[in-house]
Amino acid sequence: MVPMKVLISGGGIAGNALAFWLSKLGHKVTVIEWFPTLRTAGLQIDLRGHGIEVMKRMGLEQAIRAKLVPEQGLQVVDSSGKRRAFFPANTSGKGAQNFTTEYEIMRGDFCRLMYDATKSRVKYVFGSSVESYKENDTSVEVRFTDGKTEQFDLWVGADGPGSRTRKMMLGPGAADAFHPMKGVYVAYYTIPRPIQKGEEYVSTMYMATGHRGLMTRRSNPDQIQIYIGCTTDSVRLKNVRRGDVVEEKAALQELFQGAGWQSEEIAKAAKDADDFYCERIGIVKLESWFRGRVALVGDAAYCPSANTGMGTTSAIVGAYILAGEIGRHCGGENPATKQSLAIALEAYNTKFQPFMTQVQKGVLEEGGFSNYFPSSSFGIAVMYRILGIASFFKVNMGKWMLKEEVKDWELPDYEEL
Repeated sequence: MVPMKVLISGGGIAGNALAFWLSKLGHKVTVIEWFPTLRTAGLQIDLRGHGIEVMKRMGLEQAIRAKLVPEQGLQVVDSSGKRRAFFPANTSGKGAQNFTTEYEIMRGDFCRLMYDATKSRVKYVFGSSVESYKENDTSVEVRFTDGKTEQFDLWVGADGPGSRTRKMMLGPGAADAFHPMKGVYVAYYTIPRPIQKGEEYVSTMYMATGHRGLMTRRSNPDQIQIYIGCTTDSVRLKNVRRGDVVEEKAALQELFQGAGWQSEEIAKAAKDADDFYCERIGIVKLESWFRGRVALVGDAAYCPSANTGMGTTSAIVGAYILAGEIGRHCGGENPATKQSLAIALEAYNTKFQPFMTQVQKGVLEEGGFSNYFPSSSFGIAVMYRILGIASFFKVNMGKWMLKEEVKDWELPDYEEL
């Protein structure tokens, strides 16, 4: 086999997963990440359904189990802090996961595990990114931000929902493939809070009036993770410049005044958080995830939104299929010609699109927090009643509210991998 030279933009979950498989096939892989070091920050993520199987095929199950977050389940509380419902993790190894899965891990730990598994056979370049590219019949020539140029057989963007790779691939003037949910925002950060005697490792969700809500999670005894969000027509939040975290924090603090429970305290605590990140919730949708020798994977190609619970799973399943099709069509007796690469990329597109179509179905129409967090006190009371009944009868609400179960779709087997 003549190995391909592959450049992957983005050293996150999708990029590292793709680097894992392509380097295992023997290709010469370079991962370029604009951040100066491996990004090991980020809050809790999970694996579901086909993502669990891919992780096992990567041989990472034991390493991941050693790093799992000890979350026992999700509780729903009212404004007084009283528990109104509890949904335990499904640790039976059978059936769909609940809100808390059997495989809960910190994003940074998962990235580190994949990096450690690949660093001996993958070239990692930090503190740089792609500035421009041009393509010909035999290669794609990439110009980096340091002015250097290099030729590759394939360039893959794994650089998130705001992907610069995607924007360059689509070309100037093209409509962006990111479709935001109207007025839906979520912020993520951690705050110091030592664990109290008798406190459990339980995720806690609170619903406030005005389509507002928050969730706290604990992965260690020293701090808690915060997920705070809303559906709002706030002009202040809408007009905030991306990356202006001071203004984002102030806008959220303003929105959560009088929201009840610990909302004001938690929103105010964001001011001192150095890991604060606020995003506009939406999905990325494209008819094709490649153009010529440029392809996309993970959130850059098909971000499903946090509402589905399928971001991490979609990323690693998509990376597995992309690598598998490259192995099938561009390896062994099938050299990596322009034609064979096009066949591999088209097969990736064809095989994985039905999966993502189901995962993304209805997300934009469901209304985000308008769906999960009612606007009125009466609506919240009704929601508490429904969730309490479901909890009493041990209904797996995660199965019904998230998008884990993809029907009539099977994970391909690739002998090449």
